[in-house]
Amino acid sequence: MIAVIDYEAGNLTSVSRALDYLGYPNTVTGDPAAISRAERVIFPGVGSAGAAMESLKRLGLHTLIRSLWQEGKPILGICLGTQIILGHSEEHDTACLGIIDGNVRMFDSADREDDGSPIKIPHMGWNRVSVKKDHPVLAGLKHDDEFYFVHSYYPDPVSADQVIGTTCYGREFASVIGSDNLLATQFHPEKSGRAGLNLLKNFCEWKPC
Repeated sequence: MIAVIDYEAGNLTSVSRALDYLGYPNTVTGDPAAISRAERVIFPGVGSAGAAMESLKRLGLHTLIRSLWQEGKPILGICLGTQIILGHSEEHDTACLGIIDGNVRMFDSADREDDGSPIKIPHMGWNRVSVKKDHPVLAGLKHDDEFYFVHSYYPDPVSADQVIGTTCYGREFASVIGSDNLLATQFHPEKSGRAGLNLLKNFCEWKPC
């Protein structure tokens, strides 16, 4: 069973439907006991870092997620779930979970597209991922595969070793990060067609060392 963590931060149904389509049993839950029993965990989310951290603390999930990571349970972060595994977010000056050392930074409106025009914030739409390190969850990813992004902030880990993939939008930023049994994507695999479904399938089969 896969637990999709419900901490009142949205996009849960689309993740669950994608898993259903792939044939993997799953449950959307905010119950710590049910999350702990699951074989693997998906930590999605949309919205603001401050509100997300308040919900996690109120539901008693902020320490649980770190404990699951320390236990070696496979975890997939998505979008906001990716951002708040870092130590700090510039969004509302929020202290986050600190599983990965680093910060979440806002895109700079002074950054430019390839044609010299200013970028639009949020970064919204389809974009490519450049793989920096081989990873089982990214197996089968093609150079021209695109994934769906909606975000104004991006993860910036301290260690380059924890950057699995990057994307260009005014600047090169980390769009896939990871540490041991944790992988996290800034994009939404559940909304990214065939390539996203392949990533989700790989996660559901992933057996971290």
